[in-house]
Amino acid sequence: MNVKEQILEYINSQSESKRKDMQTLHSIILRVMPSCKLWFLDGKNSENKTVSNPNVGYGFYKINYAEGKTKEFYQIGMSANKTGISVYILGIKDKKYLLQTYGQNLGKATISGYCIKFKKLEDINIHILEEAIIYGAKQGEITNL
Repeated sequence: MNVKEQILEYINSQSESKRKDMQTLHSIILRVMPSCKLWFLDGKNSENKTVSNPNVGYGFYKINYAEGKTKEFYQIGMSANKTGISVYILGIKDKKYLLQTYGQNLGKATISGYCIKFKKLEDINIHILEEAIIYGAKQGEITNL
């Protein structure tokens, strides 16, 4: 199964309301990043043990760690969680940026340095979320982790 099929299978495995919201987000991200690399991470480690929720990734980042190692990863991510959906926006150096820039106008969401978590799309202003995704898609490399 290729990555596109894995993504569709993952989205289609969600409850009806979460599936519709994830399909909408998937379409928005693909519109913002039409030729991006797609990722699907099943949430399992090398020993096949579940260590996180599965997630869909868009775009490409080369993460540079302080000790000189690098890792390829995605820029924007999306994941279902127990209570809703998480959107990951990686590469923003100022960990207060998302909250300060989009927090007041986003709606019912929890915002961390790189994650916007909400129960359902109707609880948030989707245009503000799209602005945050566009901003994240334009960010440079993650450095010095």
